[in-house]
Parts: sequence; C-alpha cells; structure tokens
Amino acid sequence: MTEIAKKPIKITETILRDAHQSLIATRMSTEQMLPIIEKLDNVGYHSLECWGGATFDASLRFLKEDPWDRLRKIRERAKKTKLQMLFRGQNILGYRPYGDDVVEYFVQKSIANGIDIIRIFDCLNDLRNLQTAVKASNKEGGHAQVALSYTLGDAYTLEYWTSMAKQIEEMGADSICIKDMAGLLLPYKATELVTALKETVKIPIQLHTHYTSGVASMTYLKAVEAGVDVIDCAMSPFALGTSQPATEVMVETFKGTPYDTGYDQKLLAEIADYFRPMRDEALETGLLNPKNLGVNIKTLLYQVPGGMLSNLTSQLKEQHAEDKFYDVLEEVPRVRKDLGECPLVTPSSQIVGTQAVFNVIMGERYKMVTKETKDVLSGKYGKTVKPFNPEVQKKCIGDGEIITCRPADLIGNELPKLEAEMEKYKQQDEDVLSYALFPQVATDFFKYREAQQTKMDANVADTENGAYPV
Repeated sequence: MTEIAKKPIKITETILRDAHQSLIATRMSTEQMLPIIEKLDNVGYHSLECWGGATFDASLRFLKEDPWDRLRKIRERAKKTKLQMLFRGQNILGYRPYGDDVVEYFVQKSIANGIDIIRIFDCLNDLRNLQTAVKASNKEGGHAQVALSYTLGDAYTLEYWTSMAKQIEEMGADSICIKDMAGLLLPYKATELVTALKETVKIPIQLHTHYTSGVASMTYLKAVEAGVDVIDCAMSPFALGTSQPATEVMVETFKGTPYDTGYDQKLLAEIADYFRPMRDEALETGLLNPKNLGVNIKTLLYQVPGGMLSNLTSQLKEQHAEDKFYDVLEEVPRVRKDLGECPLVTPSSQIVGTQAVFNVIMGERYKMVTKETKDVLSGKYGKTVKPFNPEVQKKCIGDGEIITCRPADLIGNELPKLEAEMEKYKQQDEDVLSYALFPQVATDFFKYREAQQTKMDANVADTENGAYPV
C-alpha cells in the first residue's frame, strides 16, 4: 500500500458562533466567552468563527451588547488565531439587500476591528450578490471565502458545483466553502464533490455541515480522505444535533494518520470543561431543547435545516395548528420548487417556511402571500437556478415588474441618509452600520446604552473613543 503524504486537517472552531446559534439561539454572551479565548487561541485552529450570522442581531436585541465591542475584545485576547465571520453577501447580516456603499463599509469595519476571514454566501447562490463583498475584502487585505449553499434538486449536478467553483475562483475568492446548512451531504457524495472541486480549482476547499441528519462525522471522514483542506467543528458541549461534529472526536479520529491535527486533547478537555456548565444551565432553563440534540432524519426527506424546523414548530404553535406539522413539511419542497428550487438558508429558508405555513393554514395555496415571497418572485433577491412557477408568479404578483439585473444595482448609496437618521446616537463610526442592519433594534440599544452611561461617573464612560462599558 502506498503511503499517503502528510496533510494535517485544519479545523475551524464554531463554539463562539454557529454552535451556540444552532443550539441555544445565539445567547452566549461576550462575558461568557472572554475567559476561555486564550486557551482557544493556543489550540492551533485554522480559525475561530466568532462573529456574523445571527450573533449581531442577537447581541443587540437580546443581550444588550455591542457586537463591535465583542469583536474587539475577542481580538485583544486571540493573538495567534485567525478570526472568522459569516456574511450574507449583499444582505450583510440583515434580511434585505443593501447598497454597495454599506456592504463595502461593513467589510472595511469588520476587518479593521479584527476579522481575518469573511465567509460570504448568498441564499440563492447568485454570484452577482457576492461580488461587492469579495472585492471589498480583497481591497482591505482580508481573506474572502465564498460559500456555496449546498442543496439537492435536479439543477444541482456535479457540473453545476464545479462551474460555480471556477467562477468563484475567477471572482477573486481566496477559498471556497461547501456550506451544507441542512446536513444533506452524504459521505460518498462528499468524496465525489470534494474530488471534483479539487480537480477544478487551485484555491483551498473548506466543508461546513450540521449534525442534524446524523451523517456529518462520516461525511467529514470521507471529505478529508478526498482532500478537503478545512472542516468546521464545535467543542463537544455544544456539538451534535443541529450544531457541528465534535472537535475532540475529529481530532482523535485523525490521530496517528496522515491527517493528524497535532492538537492537544488535554487542552481541548480543559476548554470542554469550561463550556459544559453553560450547556447544563441551558438544558435546565429550557434554552437548549433536548429535541435539537437528536438525529432528525426528516432533514434528509424534506431538506429542511434544523433551525428552520424549530421555526416552523413555533409558527404553528402560535396559530394553534401544531397538528399541521407534517402537512407543512410536505408543503415546503413544493413551495421551494415554485420559487425556483432555491437552497434553504437564511433568509430563503424563513421565506419558504412561512409561505408553506400560510398555504397549509389557509387551505388554499398562495391565498395569502408574504411580502418576502413577492420579493423573491419579483427578482428582488436575485436569480434562482431554475425559473419560477409561472402560475404561482402570476397569482402572487400579477403583472408586477420583474427585476433581471443585480438587485443592488437599483439601490443607490445609503450611508449619507442613514448617518443623518441616527446622528444623535452616534458614539463610534460602527454605530451607523448597526443602525443600517437593524434600525429599530439598534435604536433601542443606543437608548439603553445612553441610560447605562448616565448612571455612571462621566470619567468612567469614555464616550469620546466609544469605549463604553456594556
């Protein structure tokens, strides 16, 4: 048997972002994170995913924290490891497309405050919605990683993925991530996909998945053997279920093989000991639902990501229609097909899920149509891989105008107007970006921040530098 050359697998640690976003609704506070950063920094990770995704919204809305302040504090303590964030292309961290000036400024400020790697994705895999963020990241000296939202369907062939990868490389991306948000990538399919991508592009390939369907660890094993460069894992207390495979398990799996990470299990055990009480407390308070920890094979049947499953459950509960759960699950793939067979990831997953709920509850499909569904069918989110169902499009938007250009081409510069609207609350440059993404939530936070500062001695609150206590 020929000996395989040494190729230690690199790991991105998700405990500070996706792991707690997937399991405890993004409720881990900065205060809980900071004491363990130095140990995490000593592991030798490829990167620490610690920002972006839903952390920005949750920090402001539920934790009354400034997300920019969190990033700066983590950066202060993580001196060796690259910091990574998740970025929704033209939607940034919000739920609508923003003007190019806002996207560019957000990238600039993210990198200035400590981000090294920006993972950029689009919910429709419309590469036009990624260009501005990639260019801005290149300009600022950041690492632009473009994520392909992995999904299944007639259109999503091996040729589709390799053609996309080639275009991403030509766009100027530094690496590619296969973003398998619903845990749909099966082990042997991973071998096939990674092998094809490695033959197509020269830039590194990273794989991100969720344990929801129960196959993720096996998928990682096959992907690593096929030559993937980096995998996303979570420390064991916040691993599995709707989160990622456990870091320690993957480290042990590859020990003594050509893929040996060389990470210290003793150090990893100390880190796990730190997070375990948080997990136990989350279970006791009900923040961590044990249901989110099991294997949900419906994911493979209905292609519904874990976070979307819990959203559907709560929407049906509000409508006193929990008995309609399976009807809604069966409606989701139909709505998805009507909307051009888009991948199901924020915000398309919420749009398709909510519309499926309405279709079932109203007893007639598309009798009630959300604004977001109309926006998708009007092309406001971009181009889907397959055409929309023309009958559904006609029923929902009539003879309304259809956008065929890049949606952001129709949005002018937004920063001057935003700056004017929130001027009285501004304490740091970044505040305008918080306001741009979540106007109401950010305004509430700014008022809270002011109230906290007036309670303090003026000498302590260094408002001039925006270094305010949270």
